[in-house]
Amino acid sequence: MGRIVSFDFVAMAKADARTIASLLREYAQRTSLRGGNPYRAKAYARAADSLSALSQPIGRIISAGALTSVPGIGDAIADIVTKLFETGTHPNLEKLRKEVPAGVLQLFALPGLRPDKILKLHEALGVTSLAELEAAAKEDRIRPVKGLGASLQTKILQNLSIARSGETQLHLHKAAALLEHAVTALKADHPEYSRVEIAGDFRRGCELVSDLAIVAQGKDTAKTGNSSLKLFVSDKKHFGAELLHATGSQTHLDQLKAYAEGKGFDLKADGLYRGRKLMVSAREEDIYEALGLQFIAPELREGRGEIGRAAKNKIPELVSDKDLRGTLHSHTTASDGTETLEAMADATRKRGFQYYGVADHSQSAHYAGGLSLEEIAEQHREADRLNKRYGDRFRILKGIEADILADGALDYPHSVLEDFDFVVASVHSRFKLPKKEQTERILAAIRNPHTTIIGHMTGRQLQRRPGYEIDIDRILKGCAKHGVAVEINAHPWRLDLDWRWHQKALDYGCIFSINPDAHSIRELDHMHWGVEMARKGGVPADRVLNAMPLPKLLAHLTKRKRAIAKGKSRRAPARDASVR
Repeated sequence: MGRIVSFDFVAMAKADARTIASLLREYAQRTSLRGGNPYRAKAYARAADSLSALSQPIGRIISAGALTSVPGIGDAIADIVTKLFETGTHPNLEKLRKEVPAGVLQLFALPGLRPDKILKLHEALGVTSLAELEAAAKEDRIRPVKGLGASLQTKILQNLSIARSGETQLHLHKAAALLEHAVTALKADHPEYSRVEIAGDFRRGCELVSDLAIVAQGKDTAKTGNSSLKLFVSDKKHFGAELLHATGSQTHLDQLKAYAEGKGFDLKADGLYRGRKLMVSAREEDIYEALGLQFIAPELREGRGEIGRAAKNKIPELVSDKDLRGTLHSHTTASDGTETLEAMADATRKRGFQYYGVADHSQSAHYAGGLSLEEIAEQHREADRLNKRYGDRFRILKGIEADILADGALDYPHSVLEDFDFVVASVHSRFKLPKKEQTERILAAIRNPHTTIIGHMTGRQLQRRPGYEIDIDRILKGCAKHGVAVEINAHPWRLDLDWRWHQKALDYGCIFSINPDAHSIRELDHMHWGVEMARKGGVPADRVLNAMPLPKLLAHLTKRKRAIAKGKSRRAPARDASVR
């Protein structure tokens, strides 16, 4: 059996990495309260995240002069970290501590609460903790304060539960960076480990990660300690059982153990037994096979009926990164992106995709540089020029992310919408409409024959804001009825639609579209997180719109446009663009 090696290392009787990370995070928060350059405080915070997931003793890294090899740590931050490690504090940190009480830092856990507002809450109302903040909001003391107001008070009350539940959780992309560095450092530090695998929440594709875990193959057998990042070491014989248990979830493991008992087996931490005899333990696949189960992908292991489906061989082959043939929701400099259409398309082509679907914001999105009719025409001319250059090798698809207006109309008249290859219809305003009204608004957009995809259906932003109130069940039925794809928005702050609804959507007959919602070239790679969510929801490739090769997708889009031309779909109300 394996061992757990904690990363709460203590080096030379000095502070461990997690303690240094906590001090550096405090330094970042107190620095941000002072105002000035916000990027300095953000840099400290990123470095603190990296330190919290180190895979080797920080003292060893400092002694080797290798701090700057840690993601986010340059020379200046390395000097601060070294001082914190050697003395447990820093002169500048001591000065900052005299300015505000420690309890004020609790307010940083509240999503969307800026440092200047935190300072104002402390100075104007004497707030020094989350409990005092909640009391001030419930007693209506925040609303009358100039610079704070009713809107902030409402937002605070809404987000307090998020603050309490997500304090130790990381977004997928942040967890990935920490774990990748940990694996690299571990391999360098322990060349005797012949295999190293990421486990825990991350391997299961959880949208927020709190259980950072790695499994390595070695010769050790002891178990000790706990930490935010654990290393499980196992010999080759028991590696599969170790990986299974380190991956979780606990609910899945409990149900799997119960299923095994029903088959006359005993599933233990070191393998699958019949009586005292160890039957299998080297590979996860062997354990599931011995139980007469179809292999259950890590993403599905949440105790939501996956064992029953595996027993009946009903788990489909899940969509994977290699199945996707293109992207259908990205932005350029025409609206609020950072790259030109040509740059985004070229970057997409270089990633091996067959098509790039541009979907800049529509005219009502003034805050995001929404496209006027003239700008649409200009972008379409540019797309035509580039498509001529690409020939049959690649295609830019002309799309738009059209705002769904308050009455459910899309943001352009039919005469404009018909010029697009596809339309992503999204809510970007009026989030607080009553549930019934918000639902009817989205259903109206779904009935619009030009709508191809419903974008980020609930509008949630993880650890920032909950989604708006809608009847998701009715909306999924509407999407299935009208052939409108449900977006799995792959931006790691969204990951919307929530994977817990995917099976329901599949049952209703919905198709999905896995979209990066990219505003830069780097964000094109968000597609992977969308795939993770789709896999977690049990989605196969044949139910994903952008898993279609280009000819098939073009045929699909052409069929929908022909149906519009023949009047087979009922038209939804649309605004007259001339009024804008």
